[in-house]
Amino acid sequence: MVGSFLIDLGGWLLYVSALIGLVLLLPPQAFEPGTRIFVFALGVLGMWRYSLRAVHFIRSMIFLHWSFPWARRRVRKAGDLGMPPHVYLLVTSFRIDTLTTTKVYQSTFEEAIECGVPTTVVASIVEMGDQRLILALWEYMDPPERVRLKIVRIPGTGKRDALAQGFRAISRDMPEPNAVVAVIDGDTVLEKGVIARTAPFLTTMPSVGALTTNEFCEVAGSYAMSEWHKLRFAQRHLNMCSMALGRRVLTLTGRMSLFRASIVIDPEFIDDVQNDSVEHWRLGRFKFLTGDDKSTWYSLMRMGWDTYYVPDASVRTLETPPDPKFLKASRKLMFRWYGNSLRQNSRALKLGPGKLGWFTYYVLLDQRVLMWTGLLGLAMAIVASIKFSPVYLLTFLLWVGITRLIMSMMLLASGHRIGPAFPVLLYYNQVIGSVMKIFVFFRLDQQSWTRQNTTLDRNLGAFERRFNHWSSWAMTFTATSVFAAIVMCLLSL
Repeated sequence: MVGSFLIDLGGWLLYVSALIGLVLLLPPQAFEPGTRIFVFALGVLGMWRYSLRAVHFIRSMIFLHWSFPWARRRVRKAGDLGMPPHVYLLVTSFRIDTLTTTKVYQSTFEEAIECGVPTTVVASIVEMGDQRLILALWEYMDPPERVRLKIVRIPGTGKRDALAQGFRAISRDMPEPNAVVAVIDGDTVLEKGVIARTAPFLTTMPSVGALTTNEFCEVAGSYAMSEWHKLRFAQRHLNMCSMALGRRVLTLTGRMSLFRASIVIDPEFIDDVQNDSVEHWRLGRFKFLTGDDKSTWYSLMRMGWDTYYVPDASVRTLETPPDPKFLKASRKLMFRWYGNSLRQNSRALKLGPGKLGWFTYYVLLDQRVLMWTGLLGLAMAIVASIKFSPVYLLTFLLWVGITRLIMSMMLLASGHRIGPAFPVLLYYNQVIGSVMKIFVFFRLDQQSWTRQNTTLDRNLGAFERRFNHWSSWAMTFTATSVFAAIVMCLLSL
């Protein structure tokens, strides 16, 4: 603990020293309001982007300190009447190491025993080894009669099939109308009392169809990879709180989300999860391989349900990076995450503000712009430093360093630990994330799982494959050229 504190302290001192060094390198006129350099560093674009971040932060604080405590008081008043008549815990596992699987199912069985209501654990698995491990753990824990175990064996055809078969197994039980289903990933450890802290919200909020929880992580990787994941979860917490203020949480993460049983046994919902697809004007129709959490969210939005977030209930995810090298692993994960978001973005916008609400509609629209605005400042700084003076780039780097330091301090409000690498990783996410979003945006049909190393095979002919490949590169080149032209025009004003 002391060693970790000293490392963090040293990291923060090094970061602040680097900022002071940049200040000393800059000429005095760089800090004079009204000068070209000062206006360039600040920028209308920057003010717009930071104002949106401020709105998210304010909304998250209102939710955390006013809206959610009020909702929690309602749950407490409901007492035992707030608990559902039956709880289903659906866990999907495939190619996860034995130690992680043991931790996950042990926490699941413990939660089934402790939640105090009849509970059925549904294990949707592929391998016989997992079945033997789960049964051995079940016998060892010796749960009471009100806790049951169902094992669903499927071929290794993907998580979507695993979820669909699990939902069908639950539907054969003909669950009571107010029963709930927790969907849990095979690398997620449930914290004690998570069901008791979340399930009553579906009773006290009749308009909410599903909800998700806070997440913390344990990362089996380098320091950079560990800090990168922790940054992501801290940002996720505040963004979830902001969107939950309007009951429009943008994703129902598969790590742990709670649904009404009446929704997950609906054949239309099951088909949405198993066979979700999109019709693209250039790439044709293709199924979603990944992104089941986006499919469930879209399905609920289309049906008119609200979605919610419970910040004081949490799970712990056991993260295994897809590659030991940080740059390669982070790019692979970004490719999957951003692809999932962009694939559902266009059709979600078609639902309109009537179903989404104006703020959610704007946030989804902003996702399409963000991939370009995230690069605009850096591109202008580089070109200006070549065209005019290197002072422009140094001023921009100082501005980035200060603003990312402030953003990192704001993340303290999330309750997650922040580290000295956060400011650097924030800008890494902005720049590399923007590049990955642009790359994915023109290749939405390209999908892959990072753990299973499986990809989508569309059985296209040779001409279609070549057309998709070269048209994607042509679209990328055209869009990038237009972006470069805009940068040059702005610097000529």
